[in-house]
Amino acid sequence: MEMPMNIGLVYDLRSDYLKMGFSEEDTAEFDSEETISAIETALCECGHSVERIGNYFALHKKLAAQKSWDLVFNIAEGLYGMGRESLVPCVLDAYGINYTFSDPLAISLTLHKGMAKHILKGCGVATADFAVVNNLGDIDSINLGFPLFAKPAAEGTGKGISDRSIVWNSADLKRVCTELLVRYSQPVLVEKLLEGREFTVGIIGSGSEAVSVGVMEILPRNKEGIFVYSYENKENCESLLDYSLVYGDTADRCADVALRAYRALGCRDAGRVDVRLDGDGIANVIELNPLPGLHPTHSDLPMIWTKAGMSYRQLICSIAAKAKARVEHIQESKAI
Repeated sequence: MEMPMNIGLVYDLRSDYLKMGFSEEDTAEFDSEETISAIETALCECGHSVERIGNYFALHKKLAAQKSWDLVFNIAEGLYGMGRESLVPCVLDAYGINYTFSDPLAISLTLHKGMAKHILKGCGVATADFAVVNNLGDIDSINLGFPLFAKPAAEGTGKGISDRSIVWNSADLKRVCTELLVRYSQPVLVEKLLEGREFTVGIIGSGSEAVSVGVMEILPRNKEGIFVYSYENKENCESLLDYSLVYGDTADRCADVALRAYRALGCRDAGRVDVRLDGDGIANVIELNPLPGLHPTHSDLPMIWTKAGMSYRQLICSIAAKAKARVEHIQESKAI
């Protein structure tokens, strides 16, 4: 059994932000009380003591009061800016406090999908050809050929993605990019449309020891048209989608490209990589999720894990154990 740790739990509770006047979409990436309770219970069942901290502002107050923990289990997404997900890791690094999941560099890079794709391309990882639209003047220089797919460069949970994201001509491209630039106040990622099957790959571990825990296909119940894994589909997945673990050659190819992307961007402890096939059946990385959702039944990584025959408690405790082992390995290396 793992040695017990004093673990601080840092998170953004969705209901808190809704009470402050933020919209359902604004808070789409934040967590429910059910998720926080499930993580806390799982860690306690593994013998750890858990202190609920809350969001960054609550963390800041506790650090100012000289509080510390053996490990912080961090799932805080933040609210503003390209570095919002890296805020908590940056602060914890400054205080020398260990935490789960990726460091500020990896988290910032993966949040900006365009920057992530630049690195993936440079590392030879398959990902659709793309362009980043920072302003309307950038549209005229796009030379990718239609159809295309447009979405906010730094959002998650399908925010800004709908059937309108599929772009068939120049007029549609300008219209969609204009709408996204105005609504989300951030660059727009425009990429070649991948028309094949969509998968998500669960990963646990760090570096060369990272492994796939399963490849899950996302299957729309409405088979008409090209499937778009939109905000609406993600929010209402129980009624609109089916999920199934896949095996064999396709799963192997998805896992391989996902692990190569995960390692190339320096992700740690656990995460998820979204993959889609192109017209030739080649598995392309769509995006990486270094702070994966952890709702026991609604989030993809726990769904993959439990479909593979393991318990939710094992997932949460494995993440904490992987983080602890990673830290101990670094400390041992420094001592040599």
